[in-house]
Amino acid sequence: MDETTQEETVKKPRKGIYMLPNLVTLAALFGGFYAIVMAMNENFHMATIGVFCAMVLDSLDGRVARMTNTQSAFGEQMDSLSDMVSFGAAPALIAYEWGLRGLGRWGWIAAFVYCACAALRLARFNVNTAVVDKRFFQGLPSPAAAAIVMGFVWLINEWGMPGHSVSWLMFAFCLFSGLTMVTNLPFFSFKDVQMKKSVPFAAIVLLTLIIAVINIDPPSVLFTLFLVYGLSGYVVYFWRRSKGLQTSVISTSTDEPDEEGLHK
Repeated sequence: MDETTQEETVKKPRKGIYMLPNLVTLAALFGGFYAIVMAMNENFHMATIGVFCAMVLDSLDGRVARMTNTQSAFGEQMDSLSDMVSFGAAPALIAYEWGLRGLGRWGWIAAFVYCACAALRLARFNVNTAVVDKRFFQGLPSPAAAAIVMGFVWLINEWGMPGHSVSWLMFAFCLFSGLTMVTNLPFFSFKDVQMKKSVPFAAIVLLTLIIAVINIDPPSVLFTLFLVYGLSGYVVYFWRRSKGLQTSVISTSTDEPDEEGLHK
């Protein structure tokens, strides 16, 4: 038996998927699915909790993959599909069932615009990963957009007000969050924060204070924090423009001519 024949007889190892990070992603997907089911049962409080839990889990799966050296193309695609359900479809459907239904066609149009913008945002993120400045997101991240919409639902529910009483405010937040996702505005990604490096003692104290403040009134604080973050991209854009700095977060050129406008 020659060497070529021996190589052919050796079975190639079967490709599999990494269990741990994909389990976290599946848990995040379940959070979005659970939120939709709760909204169908008109339990909007638990629906908002489901989306926020999905946000926490979504922030962990990538870190788990990097810490365990189990990154994969499959995991990246799985994460995007999970995000589309948890931060695209779920918030849109919950917002419609909670406060937009009474607006008729305007209600479902606002919900669809949000859902479509989330899909466009995630697709653009996937294709621009290699060219975007890591310090910034290009457009509002879909979890933050979902937090604005769901935070508003949670806050109004805590105040004991029905969703139909603030239908047009819900309409406005859906359009704001959705359209901001597909802008070229720079939003801080906080990816340059190194968790493994030592930090000043004051940073730990500040983090403790933030957690304490959130616990005072979670709906109000979380909604305010994410709304401020949603507005921060506009502030950074106009500040950089006023200083004559580059406003685009695209750091290198791409091969697609349709993306040339992103560098302006």
